[in-house]
Amino acid sequence: MAASQFPDSGEHASDSSGCHVEVTVADSSQATPPRQTHPASDTLDSVRKGDERPSRLSRSFAKVLRKNQDYIRITIPVTRLDRLPPEWWKTGLVFMWAGFNLFCTTVMITVVNDRVPNKSENPPLPDKFFDYIPRQEWAFKVTEVNGMILVTAWFFQWLFLKHRSIVGRRFFFLMGTLYLYRMVTMYITTLPVPSMHMNCAPKLDGDSIGMVHRVLQLLSGGGLTITGSHMMCGDFLYSGHTVMLTLTFLFIREYSPRSLWWYHLICWLLSAVGVVFILVAHEHYSVDVVVAYFITSRLFWWYHTMANNQSLRDSPHNYLNRVWWRYFFRFMERNVRSTVPCTFSWPVQLPTACFKMPCGRYSIVQSVREE
Repeated sequence: MAASQFPDSGEHASDSSGCHVEVTVADSSQATPPRQTHPASDTLDSVRKGDERPSRLSRSFAKVLRKNQDYIRITIPVTRLDRLPPEWWKTGLVFMWAGFNLFCTTVMITVVNDRVPNKSENPPLPDKFFDYIPRQEWAFKVTEVNGMILVTAWFFQWLFLKHRSIVGRRFFFLMGTLYLYRMVTMYITTLPVPSMHMNCAPKLDGDSIGMVHRVLQLLSGGGLTITGSHMMCGDFLYSGHTVMLTLTFLFIREYSPRSLWWYHLICWLLSAVGVVFILVAHEHYSVDVVVAYFITSRLFWWYHTMANNQSLRDSPHNYLNRVWWRYFFRFMERNVRSTVPCTFSWPVQLPTACFKMPCGRYSIVQSVREE
């Protein structure tokens, strides 16, 4: 009985799970019994043992045996364990987490604006960077343009990632958590304006309708000054612009090939220039930018250290597991059993039957029967 692989030449596999292994069983009932040995033939073989070429009779006899064999095709499906399941429903939940915290931060900005002290009574705090670098009015526009370029570049890069669902929920979780921290810090400590040029929106004094209007205006403009939607003060500690500039760059570099060094360099320059020009425009204190960079980068590295090292997840000696968001982490990364590779695919899955070849090309039995 012989076994070999048969390809399913009639149809193409739609995906990797559609590939199958076909075992061919040969019925050897019609084969001739073993050749009986004879002393004369043994003597003749011993004389001709130096000649290894098969005779014409033996070749013909073997050919007849192969042609008269009957084969039975048995299909055995091949199952593969998906170590990186998409789980889009989890990504949707984390997206809602990020959206909720962004909305709450916007509401908090409108609340804190009424708590900002009058700049005539409480002048800006001393800042070493402002002592040496005079304010440039156009600098903050450069910051926001750089931020929009980085966000757009990251969006299209994420769109073409093969494992975009896993990477997307990591990005949304970190962004939502960072804005949750920002909402807390701006509420517990309200700093005076960093520069005398800033004109804050009038205080509402409990006007709920006016607060709703300001929240909608801020959300519609993306919280950007360049769109004319952000005219409020108080959201200084820490800088939201620095968060987005840093976070998008870290994700761009992490989930793109290392060979694209020029792409990483351009994105790093956009991020670094944007952060520095926040200070050149005197829109934030230096401590706002430093704290924002520190929290963003450490949270990113902390999360990916836990995600990329399977041994750290359940280790009792891993102190990284003591963070408050460890339960959210386990929920999102429970079924991610390996490091997410940097591979790309089309955002819309095209019919793969037009592109994929059958699992096998030829089999041993086919090549023998075609002789």
